[in-house]
Amino acid sequence: MDLRAATPNDVEAIRSVARTSMDDSYGHAVSESVLSGSIDEWYDPSELAADVDSRRTVFPVAVDDGEVVGFAESYVVDRRERVGEIDWLHVHPDHRGAGIGHRLLARVEETLRDRDVDRIEGRVLAANESGTRFYEEEGYDHTGTEEITIDRETFRELIYTKRLDETHPTLESEPYTDADGETVYVDFEDSERGSTGPFFAAYRDPDHEDRYGYLCGNCEGLDVTVDTMDRLECADCGNRRKPTRWDAAYL
Repeated sequence: MDLRAATPNDVEAIRSVARTSMDDSYGHAVSESVLSGSIDEWYDPSELAADVDSRRTVFPVAVDDGEVVGFAESYVVDRRERVGEIDWLHVHPDHRGAGIGHRLLARVEETLRDRDVDRIEGRVLAANESGTRFYEEEGYDHTGTEEITIDRETFRELIYTKRLDETHPTLESEPYTDADGETVYVDFEDSERGSTGPFFAAYRDPDHEDRYGYLCGNCEGLDVTVDTMDRLECADCGNRRKPTRWDAAYL
């Protein structure tokens, strides 16, 4: 089994591995229509090809006898710190248990270290016990829990973090004023990747207990809409985020 960088020629194979992996992990709990729709949303061939070809993306694939059997996707987000976010880590069910996930994650970590990130972050649905166990065995700490909505159903998502430096900076919040004059507080440590800039979590109070919505990191606008699939779009500049991805460890 070898690892190499993904190419646009791998797009269909990547989509196939993702679908088979998701079927195995969630076929018992999620309808066929939702699974199919999710693959179409998250793995649009043209957008996936652009991700593979982007210098911003770390996208290794695992190849066994000429066949793609696993892949990982990550990228760098500049917050208060430089963070490497893991978007996906899929291994085909027929090839699980052979250390492929470990090797993919090691390749991602090595590349992100070279890009001077301060920490690496992965997210896993709480129901994905093998995924949570995977990150814990790889030395990641459980640093937070969030709720996400997928097709009008709420799930708990666990955040796992590995620090690559020795500092632990204080989390900061900055106040902004919306079009109605309301003051909101933006948490620059809590972000989602957008097409032209990140979206940062915004709150009505400095203690970050009363959620307001999002600040667009591209234009600093607060008019950000969220649909039932947690797709984000800034009404001011058109910056958008794809629908919520379920988690970053389908193992």
